[in-house]
Amino acid sequence: MLSRSSSVSFVLGISPLRRARCPSERLTCEFHERDYRFMNLALEQAKLAYDEGEVPVGCVLVSEDGEILSMGRNRVHNKMDCTCHAEMECLRSAMATANNWRLLGSVIYCTLEPCLMCLGAIQLARVAKLKYGADDLRMGAVHSWISVPSVKHPFHEVKISGGLLAAESSNLLRQFFRQQRTEGRTE
Repeated sequence: MLSRSSSVSFVLGISPLRRARCPSERLTCEFHERDYRFMNLALEQAKLAYDEGEVPVGCVLVSEDGEILSMGRNRVHNKMDCTCHAEMECLRSAMATANNWRLLGSVIYCTLEPCLMCLGAIQLARVAKLKYGADDLRMGAVHSWISVPSVKHPFHEVKISGGLLAAESSNLLRQFFRQQRTEGRTE
């Protein structure tokens, strides 16, 4: 169970409008309508990645006021760069636009639980909140593979919610990998 002193806390009970299936049975994840709107935009990015032959993961970064700062999608194969995950593309774009590596007060919406690299970048960029869809049992760094948030960070806390439109995100990933296997392109 996560402690209150955890460097990352799950958002609970803040003016809920809708409740999603939470990645952990111990937690209740509730989301606002705007969360669904931004996650649907992240899903659109994931679908673009799918159409480009990439693993369908999408991401949207918004300001505290709800202004879209950037969007990203996986581009690992197209750029032949293992660091071109959706989150990294999204963060790089926002930092370049803002001319600042600190993205204070921002909220990042990811269709898949971030890996260790992406969660580290989110932490370093001082993103305020992370809201993600599906769990990543192979590489998830929030709780599925490892639990980075279980260790208190000395200077920045990212609030994390999971399970937002998880079924839609999972279905898109399943469809992609099923197609890859059918076409004999498993890596």
